[in-house]
Amino acid sequence: MTAKPPTPADLALSDAVGRGDADAARAALRAGADRERRDGQGRTPLLLAALADRVAVAEVLVGAGADVNAQDARDDSAWLVTGVTGSVAMMRTLLPGGPDVTLTNRFGGVSVIPASERGHVAYVRAVLAETDIDVDHVNRLGWTALLEAVVLGDGGRAHQDVVAALLAAGADPALPDGDGVTARAHAERRGFEAVADLLRRAESQGGEGPRAGGGGR
Repeated sequence: MTAKPPTPADLALSDAVGRGDADAARAALRAGADRERRDGQGRTPLLLAALADRVAVAEVLVGAGADVNAQDARDDSAWLVTGVTGSVAMMRTLLPGGPDVTLTNRFGGVSVIPASERGHVAYVRAVLAETDIDVDHVNRLGWTALLEAVVLGDGGRAHQDVVAALLAAGADPALPDGDGVTARAHAERRGFEAVADLLRRAESQGGEGPRAGGGGR
């Protein structure tokens, strides 16, 4: 079935998203733009706004009822990509739209997992505090957010703070990867002594980690 060609209002909305022009986006919606119209990769205007961190435009779209959970051909959604960009402002803008925090990306992960991998400290703290996202969700690779922060992180301050935030939120340090290797064992193998120390302390406290930001330098 051939896709219906875009209307002038649809094109105006697409342009507004690209420029980050909230007033123009609002005008395009009033003119009848389809807020759920998808591009060639299945991306909605809201998803494109989230990818570009166009917070003001996203606020207009969410207010107009745009679907925060609509996924594209790569299984990305506006909500899921906030874990990649690490935008706390966008995350909070999407919350009134009722994001499904159990929705998974193409790797089977929830948004806190890529955020942990990338060392987005502020995002990890915010999403754990402001949603009921599963801190111990396991993706298709067999990794939790804690494991990704260690396996794919660099052991530096940002990843130390991410590990501390995850532990403070109740992440289980004893959960191993698919090969039975724990986050602490990975940290020790990679020479991330400050991270390994955080994990050792969490294990000794029965899984109750230190407060975020409490790691060593």
